[in-house]
Amino acid sequence: MLARQLTKFVRLYRPVSADEVLSAGRRALHVTFDDAFRSVASALPTLRRLGVPATVFACSDHAEDGGPLGVEELVDQVKANPAELATMRWDELRALVDEGIEVGSHTASHPHLIRLEDMELRRELLESRERIEDELGRRCRFLAYPFGEEDDRVRAAARAAGYLAAFALRTDRNRLDSFSIPRLGIWRNDRLLRTAAKTALRRDLKR
Repeated sequence: MLARQLTKFVRLYRPVSADEVLSAGRRALHVTFDDAFRSVASALPTLRRLGVPATVFACSDHAEDGGPLGVEELVDQVKANPAELATMRWDELRALVDEGIEVGSHTASHPHLIRLEDMELRRELLESRERIEDELGRRCRFLAYPFGEEDDRVRAAARAAGYLAAFALRTDRNRLDSFSIPRLGIWRNDRLLRTAAKTALRRDLKR
């Protein structure tokens, strides 16, 4: 299904790197994967074949052992099939970098950032970026907010933590903000018709 979706997208949009997202215009395509699930590796042949750049966002705490993503919202799914939510370890993330995939931060532990006190918010953002840079040997430039949640305080903290830009989900702002880049969420049960409807309903943003 991913291959069919991307094949359709590359006919409609121009694949661009994460650096180009803000300046590339409405007809640009960049693929992101939150949580760095181990299954992302199976998408690499399709991405290579179609020439679609991608960014994988990893939680630095989970990259230690590659265990299932430990967030409350996924407890039942982890119990039912823990292997499905296994995350990439550092060696697997390094292999992604070698494949030309951008690796960004999804914070340290995947919290609801808008609920954190200032010091904990700073730790989640800063320590994750620094750890990813230490392990992968290159700058960690991009952040994706867990659950797509962000506000003025969180965006300011992300900027202060040294990121170049940050990805959210949908946004109500009229102008693009490099620390709230909107994304279209495509989920596991979305088939071609639903995906097409989502892209058709996407709101145009002023630049």
